[in-house]
Formats: sequence, structure tokens, C-alpha cells
Amino acid sequence: MNTLRESLDEYLELRHGLGFKMGDEGLLLPRFVRFMEERQAVHITTRLALEWAQAQSVQPAEWARRLCFLRGFARHRSATDVLTEVPPVGLLPFRSTRAKPYLYTEEDVQRLLDAALQLPTAWPSTPLRPWVFYCLLGLLSVTGLRISEALNLKLGDIDLEHAVLTIRAAKLGRSRLVPIHPSTNAVLADYLRRREQFFGRPISMFAFVGHSGNRLDGGHVRRTFYALSRRVGLRAPDASKGPRLHDFRHRFAVQVLTRWYQSGEDPVRRLSVLSTYLGHICVTDTYWYLSDWPELMAQAMARLERRWGEPS
Repeated sequence: MNTLRESLDEYLELRHGLGFKMGDEGLLLPRFVRFMEERQAVHITTRLALEWAQAQSVQPAEWARRLCFLRGFARHRSATDVLTEVPPVGLLPFRSTRAKPYLYTEEDVQRLLDAALQLPTAWPSTPLRPWVFYCLLGLLSVTGLRISEALNLKLGDIDLEHAVLTIRAAKLGRSRLVPIHPSTNAVLADYLRRREQFFGRPISMFAFVGHSGNRLDGGHVRRTFYALSRRVGLRAPDASKGPRLHDFRHRFAVQVLTRWYQSGEDPVRRLSVLSTYLGHICVTDTYWYLSDWPELMAQAMARLERRWGEPS
């Protein structure tokens, strides 16, 4: 039987091979192995798992997260070590809550786009900056892309001739094709022309770039978005919370579902299409978008009432 450390290396290699990025798990599980080595413990037990998960003064949510990571490794280890105990589900229970999405209206989006075009252009900004954010925010609102996916777009991923984006290395390393509307294609083409004219020299191959021509920084994007949100009244001047970039993704998904309801199509049957477009690994992830949108819930209730009214 191999050692615990060797078993962990096998586990991480296996998970990486399946496409999992193993960011936090890859950092935390080696710490658990060190914890076991310090105690000269060879077999994973529930008692040791709990002791490690609760070893530091962190929030209960972090205890539960550590134990979840360890549970996966323990299952793997139990295949070669019959004395391994897999911590039962339900220990250190904690139900994480998703942030309630902000329901952008068409007017909200338009105000943000108009404000983007009014961004300052004096150094260290550039005359291209307003168009960068105008195109970026517009793209998020009409495609449902994750912000990381938009920022990772390269020039070679944009097919203007066929109006298709290639999204590479998204969650679990998967790639997908995202068709875009002709109007979106036109805005994107206009931005890329401005980008080329402004720099006039070879720069980063990423589509969305900063003043130096390098890939646009995610932190800078969020700070600019928060400033724009305050300018148009979507976020109070001193508020630490408010509408998020990710809420564009929620808005896009719910609008698609609402249109399906309105056109008489069955959203449940077509949900897998939306799931694929959004890049969800499991269609169950897409079900979350069925909630928290009054218009969508009204459409669902109307459909249910029509169903009840049909003769049996």
C-alpha cells in the first residue's frame, strides 16, 4: 500500500486529468497530509478529519468546506486502505447561500452603457477606455458570459464572419461555441477596429486590454463597474454591496426562459440548450435561474393554470 502522500498525489493527478482545477483543494489537502504525518497517523479517521477541519479559528462555512474536500480524498484512499474512514455527510453542516441577484432592467443596462462612454480619457486612461467598457458590459448583458470568460477572449476566439465566439478553458477546462446576435457582432467589430487604430502596433492577443495593451485586469474591471453603478444610481455612494457583474449572467438566462414561456415553448425541455450555452457542467445548475424573477414566475404560474384548465 502506498503512503498517504503518494495517494494524495495520485488523487490530485486524477482530478486534474478529469478537468478539475483543484485550486483550494490542491492547497488544503497537502496540509492535511502534513497534519497526519505530524501525528504519525497512517489511516484517515473521522475523528482526525474533524480535528483538522476545525483546527483553525475560521468560520463554520470553512470547516464544512475543508471537510468536503477531505471527504473526496478519503473516498479515493478507501479503495486501497480498508481502514480509512470516510467522514459521513452531515458532519459540520453548513448551507451556503447564493447572493441574491440584482434584476437589471433594460433601462439599467442602457444607463450603464451610456455612463461607460463618459469614462474619463485623460492619462492614465485612454480614448479607447470608454469603448472597452461599453463593449465589455454590453457583451456580458447579451451573452451571459462569465466575466472571466469575457476577459480571456482572444482575437482568434472571435469569428466576426460567422458571429461566433469560442470560449476556451472555462469551468473544468471545457470549451464551447457561443453564437452572438448581428447587432452584438457589429459592436464587437467596431470595438476591435478602434482597438487596432488606437494602438497601431502588436499588443496582447486578448480582446479586452488596458492602457498598456495588456489583458484587462479583473480587479480594475470590477472597480470601474462599481464606480459606474454609483454614477447611475444602482449603488449608493458608500455601499459595500450592490449589483454585480455576475448578475448580467442571471439576467440573460432568465430572459431566455421568459421568452420561451411567452412563445409557448416548454422551458424544461429546452433547459439543456440554455445550460450548454451558459457552459454549465450540470443542467441542475441552470435550474437556479428559474427563481427570483417575478416575470418568469408569473409566466410559469400562467402556464400551470392553463394546464389545470385543460380537460382531462
